[in-house]
Amino acid sequence: MVDAMTPYQALLAARDAAGSNAALARICEVSGTAVWKWIQSSKRLPAEQVLKVEAATGVSRHLLRPDIYPIDHSTFPTDPEPPTDCAPIMSARSFGRQSNRQPVLDGSAVA
Repeated sequence: MVDAMTPYQALLAARDAAGSNAALARICEVSGTAVWKWIQSSKRLPAEQVLKVEAATGVSRHLLRPDIYPIDHSTFPTDPEPPTDCAPIMSARSFGRQSNRQPVLDGSAVA
């Protein structure tokens, strides 16, 4: 199960997706030795590297560093239907008046 993946397992998955320690090091712009140390000491991926690694490997930031990027299920909508009581901010007539204005290019006011 993917949700049960530890940050260390996510780091290994990112390394595997990158292809090697050296490839992950290039993504993170660090030495291969730094990546080797992260893996050998079972450390978490440094916070400043998480978004780069996620973009390059597809391993979620929530898996790589759940302490920094927790999955907050309370922010997900429970009702997929949009509210029906929303009114337009501007009427069509007001919108037409707003969009007919000419841009001011020389800094002087247009009457």
